[in-house]
Amino acid sequence: MRLPLALPPVLPVLTILVLIGPVLAGLWGTISAAFGHLPVAGLYGPSLQPFEALLDWPGLGPAVRLSLVTGVLATLLSLLITLLLLAGWSGTRPFQAVLRLLSPLLSVPHAAAAFGLLFLIQPSGWIARALSPWLTGWQRPPDVLLVQDPWGLAMTLGLVVKEVPFLLLISLAALGQIDSQGRLRVAMALGYGRVAAWIFAVGPALYQRIRLPIYVVLAYSMSVVDMAVILGPNTPPPLSVQIVRWMGEPDLTLRTLASAGALVQLALVIGALLLWCGAERGIAALGTGLIYRGWRFSRDGLWRALGLAAAATSVGLVLAGLLGLVVWSFAARWSFPDLLPDGMSLRSWSRNSPAALETLATTFAIAGAATLAALVLTLGCLETEERRNLRLTRKGLWLLYLPLLVPQTAFLPGMQTLLLGFGIDRTLWAVVLAHLVFVLPYLRLSLEGPYKAWDPRLGAVGAAMGASRNRIFLQLRLPMLLAPILTAVAVGMAVSVGQYLPTLLVGGGRIQTLTTEAVALAAGGDRRAIGLYGLVQTAAALLPFVLALALPLFVWRNRRGLHHG
Repeated sequence: MRLPLALPPVLPVLTILVLIGPVLAGLWGTISAAFGHLPVAGLYGPSLQPFEALLDWPGLGPAVRLSLVTGVLATLLSLLITLLLLAGWSGTRPFQAVLRLLSPLLSVPHAAAAFGLLFLIQPSGWIARALSPWLTGWQRPPDVLLVQDPWGLAMTLGLVVKEVPFLLLISLAALGQIDSQGRLRVAMALGYGRVAAWIFAVGPALYQRIRLPIYVVLAYSMSVVDMAVILGPNTPPPLSVQIVRWMGEPDLTLRTLASAGALVQLALVIGALLLWCGAERGIAALGTGLIYRGWRFSRDGLWRALGLAAAATSVGLVLAGLLGLVVWSFAARWSFPDLLPDGMSLRSWSRNSPAALETLATTFAIAGAATLAALVLTLGCLETEERRNLRLTRKGLWLLYLPLLVPQTAFLPGMQTLLLGFGIDRTLWAVVLAHLVFVLPYLRLSLEGPYKAWDPRLGAVGAAMGASRNRIFLQLRLPMLLAPILTAVAVGMAVSVGQYLPTLLVGGGRIQTLTTEAVALAAGGDRRAIGLYGLVQTAAALLPFVLALALPLFVWRNRRGLHHG
């Protein structure tokens, strides 16, 4: 069957509605408001006044430039670092060491990573403190715009250190589907250097399998909000941040202006994706020409060193940033240029921990509800496909990635407006629905491989013993897939914990999670409170992964073969 969507059972149909319903409805709401139709504000279109007002905003040009430059540059650098690391070091001990450090960093929320990076690179950060006694002699923070710079370089760096682990792990999963080592050996036997052999022989096959995740990284980087609020410029901010500011104004008519900006953001992302596709063809033609010319690029030591150094720097920045969060959350007096605080104190924890724990409970409630709903839908779809001998086609894969490819700023404002019209916005369940839209694709992608790899002969044995399909599913397949299911649940929980814009817009500021509270603290500048919330947020994202590793060991302690699911 070629169309993966034509599934009559209830769960697959409901899954499709969850994936595309909010996105399409949100886009419709955004388009209507952008053309002046917003009944809740007493406006009835069509009208071009919102676009005229957007064009009159003096910050439009710089905001568009910021969104485009930071998004494309961050995606390009992340991809280059990933490919250089894989090409130069895959299968080696240094690669395994970097991988062991990078994998847990994937679950660190963007806001926590941004705060950690902020504590490192700002003029009064750890890097400036470390350099002061030995090189600079600074006695006060230098008057240099290292963060929130007008070109968004700090924001680009923050995106790179977060996207490299994502692209690396996606690439490793894709490499398992191709004979990468065989291709590499053949190319190196022809005289190519290791990096060139990998790029020419393995790279094209790998890129075909990670193209959609790369598009997701590009769309996300161009429209990110939480990291842009923390590290990006303010005057003017990136377009996505300004859209959120307009949506937060008490004057409802400004939502038409925000919707017009959201459509411009969507057009920018589509344009960037088209340009990226054109660049793919150009690079493919260039690579083909180099192969025909017989260039072997045997001297690649510099490129190998560059790839390893860039990946190690990404790991080091995130780890040092997390350590900075720990130190600041316990710091007493800490004046510049001292490398460490004068002492440690629990004052910040005693003052902020009650509110943080209450917010943690709300965060886990939303993440748990969204992940549970996504798990039921995902398992229902996978089991239906298995029984009907269906497979996810390329069209179905595009549908799965749709909520991740469309910028959140393009459809969430419309979704908020529609929920406002129905009177169901600013509720906990509305926020759960908004999170479910983003959790569901990650859960499906995490479970797709393990579920399809389950040996069907085990089910045949169960059926031969008289077990029904439902009993095989509940008592045989699910218990044996406990470890992959728990890992997928951990991924879903981490995705939900890190959601900022769906919580802010759909919750209307009334539903507070660790992410929204942490980003709100960025405006106050209380580093101790920021460190505390950043740590709690990181712990909330990491705890499900710890449980996902520990629970199978406990449940299957007498069945060693099931420890790895």
